[in-house]
Order: sequence, then C-alpha cells, then structure tokens
Amino acid sequence: MARDTSLFSGRPSELIGRQVADYRIESEIGRGGMAVVYRARDLRLDRTVALKLLAPELARNDTFRRRFTHESRTAAAIDHPHIVPVFEAGETDGVLYIAMRYVAGRDLRSLLDRQGPLPPGTALRIAAQVASALDAAHEHGLVHRDVKPGNILVARGTDSDHPEHVYLTDFGLTKKSLSLTGFTTVGQFVGTLDYVSPEQISGKPVDARCDVYGFACVVYECLAGHPPFRRDDDMALLWAHQFDEPPPLTEARPDLAPPVDAVFAQALAKSPDHRQDSCLAFVADLRAAMAGGATSGHAPTEVDHRVMEPGTKPGEDGPKPPPGWAAPVFP
Repeated sequence: MARDTSLFSGRPSELIGRQVADYRIESEIGRGGMAVVYRARDLRLDRTVALKLLAPELARNDTFRRRFTHESRTAAAIDHPHIVPVFEAGETDGVLYIAMRYVAGRDLRSLLDRQGPLPPGTALRIAAQVASALDAAHEHGLVHRDVKPGNILVARGTDSDHPEHVYLTDFGLTKKSLSLTGFTTVGQFVGTLDYVSPEQISGKPVDARCDVYGFACVVYECLAGHPPFRRDDDMALLWAHQFDEPPPLTEARPDLAPPVDAVFAQALAKSPDHRQDSCLAFVADLRAAMAGGATSGHAPTEVDHRVMEPGTKPGEDGPKPPPGWAAPVFP
C-alpha cells in the first residue's frame, strides 16, 4: 500500500474493500490525528477485527518503529478480561498497523451523551472494571496516558448482577512513542484536555498515577454528567488542571455522601504523590464513601444487545479466553 496521507484527511477513505496485510477493510469506525481504526476481516482466520492504521510518517522514524514494536508486544502480552486483546502488530508497505479484538456496541462517551449522569451503582460497576484493567497494565509497565470515555467500551454483560462488560482500549502506544521521537515539541503533550493530568501538561515524567488522575476525571463525569473542570477555552482548561481545585462532586450530585468529595480531591491532586497509589484503591475509597449515604438506584446500563461475545450466553461466567490460534502474532 502506498504512503497515502489521505487516510487522515476529512474525505471518505479510499481503503474500504482493499486489503492491508492479511486484512480486508470493511468500514471506518474511528479516527484521530495520527491513526484511523477500521472494522476489517482477518482473511487467515475468518474473523472480524479492529484494525488501527498509523499515519505513514510514523513508520519513517526508526526510533518510533522500535518503540512501537516493543510496546505492542507488551500490550499483547496482557491477558485481562477488561483489556481489548491485541492480536498482531506489524508493518506493511510503509504503514504500521495493530489488529485488535473487535468489540461491537457503544463506548462510554456515547452512553453518557445518551443517558447523562449514571446511578452510583452503575458508575461503580464500570469504574471497577476499568480500574482493574488500568492496574493490570501498570503492572506490565504500561501507562495509558489517555483515559477518556471514548476509550472505554461498554458491552452487554452476562446476567442481571453483571449487566455491563467493560473493555479498555487504545493504550496510547503512539502517544508514548511520539513524545520520545520528536513528533511532539516542547510545550505539547499527549492526552485529551478534559482528562489530562497536570504532569502531562507541564511535560514532567509520568507514571501510573497519571492514569489515576485521568480515570478520576472520567468517573467524576460519570456521576456529575460533566468533567471536573469546564472552561471557555483550552488555555483556561489547562490552567485549571494545573492550579484550580476541582469543584465538589456533591454540588452536582447532592444525593451522594459528602465523603466522596474528599476521595475525588485526593485522586485529582496536582501532585502525583498525593493521589491514591492505584486505580483500584481509588474505586475502593469511592465505594466506601458512597456507602455513607448514596440514595440513587442501581439501574442497569442500556447496552447494545448485539455485543455479546460469540458463544457466550447469559448466566455464563463471562467471556471465554481466546483459543490458541488467537494468540498474538508478530512478523
């Protein structure tokens, strides 16, 4: 495939129906500044995958390519029920690609846009699953760097006690590598403004506590219906993340117990040293605080009924592990 920067233009993609490596592209399902994600067919195994194609100029940077290969292998090695599995990563005709499990359904962004603030029980169920995924990634040395509702997929669960099954996706492999290869410059950062940590904005080194901050912003939005900081322009928003205190969640959700404000104040601390040590620790603190007086119901989330994994029936013990042929493959 030729190095075609029109992949990232606003025009409809010309790749639909074409073959990239061993995948035939069927439709576009998402795009960002440096990548496009397609629904594609794995021609070897006759299965649907999500195929992420990176901007062609990235493949021309040797440092980026080395880091991309290393971090893709690391991500593929994580076997976790709430992390979208990476099947393969490679390069074809000057374009880097990642093939991942295709998860049908909606992401948390569209869920919040449709339903607004979530009941505390629903928010906690989703948060616990995302937290376990993030902490698992941190144990493997990966920092997500871009935790946001659009990177959290909400699929149908297995039964009434587990009405949602949540997947975390897009570990920002390109984001970490870009910051180390000259594709970003002084004063730039990688991440989404509503959820970006102060240390990302200032260009300081980041670790797992960067994700604690972004994750807390997401959970705050799940409960309040909006992120903790809302400003009229981007510079004011960046300033708020670095210097302003987050408004108490109970101003937007008076039905929640006052201790939840202290939990979010810690998770959204400007210094990483003052935050919870892990995402699961934050969720545990939040659950304990909510037990002090949350009054909302625990209605199940509305999810797309088409999103169950093949072969999974309601009441079964969650998604089955992939068979041996689905193991990661690297050229």
